[in-house]
Amino acid sequence: MFFEASLSWSDIVYLLQGALVTIAITAAAVAIGTVLGVLFGLIRAGAPWWISGPIGGILDIFRSVPLLIQLVLFNSFNSMFRLHWPSYTVACICLGIYAAAFCTEIVRSGVSAVPTTTRRAARSLGLTWGQEVISITLPMATRIVFPSWIGLALGVMKDTSLVLWIGIIELLRSSQIITTRVQEPLLILTITGLIYFLMSFPIARLGARLEKRWQIQ
Repeated sequence: MFFEASLSWSDIVYLLQGALVTIAITAAAVAIGTVLGVLFGLIRAGAPWWISGPIGGILDIFRSVPLLIQLVLFNSFNSMFRLHWPSYTVACICLGIYAAAFCTEIVRSGVSAVPTTTRRAARSLGLTWGQEVISITLPMATRIVFPSWIGLALGVMKDTSLVLWIGIIELLRSSQIITTRVQEPLLILTITGLIYFLMSFPIARLGARLEKRWQIQ
């Protein structure tokens, strides 16, 4: 009876298809952002100022400029330079760099929080810089920054709603399309919000469980 008025199950399926696009873009963007964030974070934490400074300045631009402007500019440059990248690729790269700008500072703060004495002790045992980072620094820093990384991932998932401006039909855009036809915005937005919650809640719970397990260990 709830959907009897004008909303059909095909509309629900359409919303779920949009949710899959949202999940796919989120996964790609978080993966790109994490890889670049770890790389740049390690550089920012240990490199000389004349290397870390310029990297930090460039990433500050991506953190400061609203994501919507970045998406529009990336999409415009795609046309101007005739790269012919699909909108999906543009969205993943743009969101990935945006996530990397924040992930870099998360990683840098985590690495900086690892006691210097611990790192020196590892090096005194004969470990190379790479071995010390992989075996000692990153595992300890991961426990410190994991809650912030979970928050970043959830933020990226919500930020994917902006990719509708470059023509991608994700969850929010699919809800707008259905609302235009059904003319029941309150109902559609309620269902859309519920879907966002169902996508976000497992990630948040998994993060909380892992964090608690690491604290016990």
